Amino acid sequence: MKEANYYITTPIYYVNDQPHIGHAYTTLACDVLARFKRLDGYNVLFATGTDEHGQKIQKSAQLSGLAPQDFTDKVSETFRELASVMNFSYDDFIRTTENRHVEACQFLWKKLEKNNQIYLGSYSGWYAIRDEAFYNDNEIKTLSNGQKIAPTGAEVHWVEEPSYFFRLSEWKDRLLKFYDENPNFLAPESRRNEVISFVKNGLQDLSVSRTSFTWGIQIPQDSKHVMYVWLDALTNYLTVAGYPNLSSPKFQQFWPADLHMVGKDIIRFHAVFWPAFLMAADLLPPKRVFAHGWWTNEGQKISKSLGNTINPLDLVQKFGVDQVRYFLLREVPFGQDGDFAVKSLIQRNNSDLANDFGNLVQRVSTMIYRECSKQIPQPETLQDQDLLIIKSATQLYSLLKKEYDQQAFHKGLEQTWNVVSQINRYIDEQAPWNLKKVNKKRMETVLYTAAEAIRQIAILTQPIMPKSCNLILDQLGCKQNERTFKYLEISLKIGQNINNPIGIFPRI
Repeated sequence: MKEANYYITTPIYYVNDQPHIGHAYTTLACDVLARFKRLDGYNVLFATGTDEHGQKIQKSAQLSGLAPQDFTDKVSETFRELASVMNFSYDDFIRTTENRHVEACQFLWKKLEKNNQIYLGSYSGWYAIRDEAFYNDNEIKTLSNGQKIAPTGAEVHWVEEPSYFFRLSEWKDRLLKFYDENPNFLAPESRRNEVISFVKNGLQDLSVSRTSFTWGIQIPQDSKHVMYVWLDALTNYLTVAGYPNLSSPKFQQFWPADLHMVGKDIIRFHAVFWPAFLMAADLLPPKRVFAHGWWTNEGQKISKSLGNTINPLDLVQKFGVDQVRYFLLREVPFGQDGDFAVKSLIQRNNSDLANDFGNLVQRVSTMIYRECSKQIPQPETLQDQDLLIIKSATQLYSLLKKEYDQQAFHKGLEQTWNVVSQINRYIDEQAPWNLKKVNKKRMETVLYTAAEAIRQIAILTQPIMPKSCNLILDQLGCKQNERTFKYLEISLKIGQNINNPIGIFPRI
């Protein structure tokens, strides 16, 4: 049987500023999928990192009084700190200033040149330093003060300089054919429609080198040019997979990537430029690109100028890492824009986590600890209502697998909490605190049933809340090596000692 492999990536984050809620959101989604796949027996490669070249970085470094490399070293470290605080389980943290990446970029460039996909010309047009992107005349808006801005709101400047070009104009029909043959390549549907419309309107050759600054990867055989930062940045996905060693076991295992997770603002680079670059270099495009929405803050667009950026490190310190992880993926349908409000986070924690799940775990484990000699009790023959509860928990696996493969995290969590509510109703109806006086064996059967369903939910919910769910499994006495999905149908061991219950999700 062929080994199951899964390669998932975040976009690499631009190091001109500090990490914010958007960075945490994208990486969290990838972390959940990576953890889910590992628990499901996959060999996973989960990559994130930092994008460290370009004109914007060179300017930011100058303003800070640091050399570009020293500046990127400093800021890149803050993204590692974010990953640590948010409990992200990446396998590779790529930096575009690494030698392995320079080698991959220059090899790809030579391949594109060899395939007659790059030529030398002269560029004149609008360029946004903030976006590190080129824009057409029909995309530019002139403000009342005469300032020219891109659709993103970034100021643009007229640029004229020698440039190498990628023959993107030749890829319109091939890209449209690719989208048609691969309907799952791009999601959600609104982004797919947006990209197809853009390509149908025609593509222009893309400037892929710059001479007006020096902070970038040099073009092979032409030291006057540095590589366009997006060609450099996108190539990181190949670098992580072992490129340019196409015959390496790593590249054979993991390319093409299973999923590039991105924000909706960079969908064009990933869904138009990137597959064209790859196919032009005789490489397969990724299997899927998912573009999620943006967060607002209490109804306002998040921006430094408004002073309303959301620091995920502060949120974790105040509310707890798993509480923040749960809220971000439960509150808003993934793929849509969402509004961040502290009161909503508190409400989610107190209702879903403290009241529904936390209270369920606490009262079941406490009764087992007190009434069953601190051990998983021996049940009698399970009745229909008992079997229904266990079946509902067991069926969650296939439901979650389906939803998470579509990046519908909110739907997966909604279905999980439907089962949590079902178990709570079961406990209320069976009332084991009353059964202990009249039918202790039935009490033990009810507690066993509830504990077994909780065990399965905790195993399945580890990707979302790894620390909390492992505490629950600790309390139930589950061994560390029995927490993957293959153990879902191997029931709790009768007589297994459980630990003294503690509150997992405190109310805020």
